[in-house]
Amino acid sequence: MHKSKQIIAGVLLLSVAGIAAAQTYPSRPIRFIVPYVAGGAGDIFARTVGQKLGDAFHQQVVIDNRPGANGIIGTDMVAKAPPDGYTIVMANSAPFVLNPSLYRKLPYDAVKDFAPVSQGTYYGYVLIVHPSVPAKSVKELVALAKTRAMSYGSTGAGGANHLAGEFLALMGGVKLTHVPYKGAAAALIDVLAGQIPMMFDAPITTIPHLKGGKVRGLAFSGKRRVPQLPDIATMEELGFKGFEVSSWQGVIAPGGTPKAVVDRLHQETVKALKMPDVIERLSTQGGNELIGSTPDQYAQLIKDEIAKYAKIIKDAGIRIE
Repeated sequence: MHKSKQIIAGVLLLSVAGIAAAQTYPSRPIRFIVPYVAGGAGDIFARTVGQKLGDAFHQQVVIDNRPGANGIIGTDMVAKAPPDGYTIVMANSAPFVLNPSLYRKLPYDAVKDFAPVSQGTYYGYVLIVHPSVPAKSVKELVALAKTRAMSYGSTGAGGANHLAGEFLALMGGVKLTHVPYKGAAAALIDVLAGQIPMMFDAPITTIPHLKGGKVRGLAFSGKRRVPQLPDIATMEELGFKGFEVSSWQGVIAPGGTPKAVVDRLHQETVKALKMPDVIERLSTQGGNELIGSTPDQYAQLIKDEIAKYAKIIKDAGIRIE
């Protein structure tokens, strides 16, 4: 009985501590880690939402770009950060749902070491080529790849757009050389310059260049067409049955962060996603679907997608050492 009372007292103390933390949170700047280089889709999301969080909290939200190893470096920093809400991460599918199947060993557990706050967006990838590439369709691109060596860029080995490129090669029966970068922005720069012929890129960074004629869009990897790009068909529509590679961005805190602090972060993140200028930047201009899920919904999504992509990655025979 005495031991039971000690446990109950301990739980009550933790609960009181959590409430106290939420009442004073935040009392200093928050570090928002982006595990990719500046200028990419995740960076845009973090800066857009981070500004609104800063306004709501009356505290500075500092964007800290920590690229490398397919998001592992920055993500691991958050896994090992104090669970107090002062370090959060711009999460996307690569570090959380792809890496567990791509790497034999990760320095973090994608489920146990984190406290999901809210999924912010859902998006697929546009297959873009430099205007010098003679292919005007995916069919023509596949035919071209059968006659010459072709490469494609990605955000890094194991990223969702790397996976999309592997699927294209697998389903098209062609050889494509993967060129990994430290982020989407760096890969896109080389596509725009004609240094590499193609990549799968997020709509938010691709749309301005498509409209400017600097790249040509051939297909979309998501479930449905992007409203801003109605003439670009999905890979599924083009005959690549079962081809659906998508990603998301969201906010995640270290595991063990008090529920009251997670709830406060969630509340302000969802408010931010409903603001007209955020909708304009991320959805109207950026081609993202805005979500604003609960912490529990986001946690379940991560678990479900780990299982989904584990099968896809195994079937495609993709592994990163």
